[in-house]
Amino acid sequence: MKRSSGAAIADPRDSRSPITHRETGKGKKAIPRTLRRQLGDCASFPDRVLFLDIETTGLSHYYDEITVIGWSFGGEAKTVIKGQDFEPFYEDARRARALVTFNGIRFDTKFIRKEYPEVVFPETHVDLMYLCRRVDLTGGQKAIEKEIGVDFRDELPEMDGAEAVLLWHKYVRGDRKALHKLIRYNRIDIAAMGAIFDEAVSRISGQSDMFVESTCFVDWSAPLGWRNLPKASPPPAAFTAKRSHFKDLFDDAFADLRVVGIDLTGAEERPSGWCLLHGREACVALVSSDEDLIEKTSRARPHIVSIDSPLCLPAGRISVEDDDPGRAEFGIMRQSERVLKRRGVNVYPCLIQSMQKLTARGMQLARTLRERGIPVIESYPGAAQDIMRIPRKGAGEEWLKA
Repeated sequence: MKRSSGAAIADPRDSRSPITHRETGKGKKAIPRTLRRQLGDCASFPDRVLFLDIETTGLSHYYDEITVIGWSFGGEAKTVIKGQDFEPFYEDARRARALVTFNGIRFDTKFIRKEYPEVVFPETHVDLMYLCRRVDLTGGQKAIEKEIGVDFRDELPEMDGAEAVLLWHKYVRGDRKALHKLIRYNRIDIAAMGAIFDEAVSRISGQSDMFVESTCFVDWSAPLGWRNLPKASPPPAAFTAKRSHFKDLFDDAFADLRVVGIDLTGAEERPSGWCLLHGREACVALVSSDEDLIEKTSRARPHIVSIDSPLCLPAGRISVEDDDPGRAEFGIMRQSERVLKRRGVNVYPCLIQSMQKLTARGMQLARTLRERGIPVIESYPGAAQDIMRIPRKGAGEEWLKA
């Protein structure tokens, strides 16, 4: 199966000979039996190798969900989006002899098994990230593509996974062009996998007595017509349902609710962000000293104070310092941070050195406010946004407003 003539790529096959048997030499790496079998399966049945890549609303297997599944199989490039019939993917996964992904063991297949547990993948799974490490190709997929001179990204050279998430948000708000771009990005990732696979297998052949038939996997990951995208239909009604606004959630009974939020810094020399939310009105300020933070907050007579800072220690610890006698036993992370980490939400341990002053300051501030009878809670806005699938502030202020 040949690539479409419109594909502008640097083809790794143009600069190397077919993969053949080579004599084993001193210092050459032994190839594990399982990997030999997997590569043999792929080479013997290239038409039944399923190249797979998914797009999601974020990185957390616990909180996020799949938006797009793209794959190439049997000489066809295919795509399904959330809300469509997934039966074509189920059927191809069932028929596949081998699965090829990049970081699919930790990411793609975990997401799919969670959302679509009825999908049956083949026993042979070649994760190119680990295969590339074996032949000294490291980094993410785009970095490896650049290193080996493969370029399918002529149309979307700078796009990354963060933009892919935003494209989905645009699509569910009615932008069909955003979905086209998302699908194109997904297909480029899949198309490039075959070229990476070819390069990795070539290097393995040069390191051992490994024998693999001369198969050009790029012809199967980027088959004829892979750039022809499916028609973008309007987002399903479930995605465009009316979103709640503040006035919908808080009626007149909350008109006098007063909440103070503090974006705390680690030292008084750097002003902290301070906000009083009174009903639907917000008053913001920059406040430096602990004394001023306490007095300004107390004068606001808040019903509750939310501080963006760790407000307690890991169980068993008695201080934030590294010379704490319980450091070796109890570590630098709280249980809450460990749970977030397991759920795929990025979080800093509260007692790494760069966080120790912030944690100590937050704990003292919370203690003083509580002594004055003011309830205080700890907040982590980034995690809350991840859980609610709201793009973080780095994506732009317009997304927070939306």
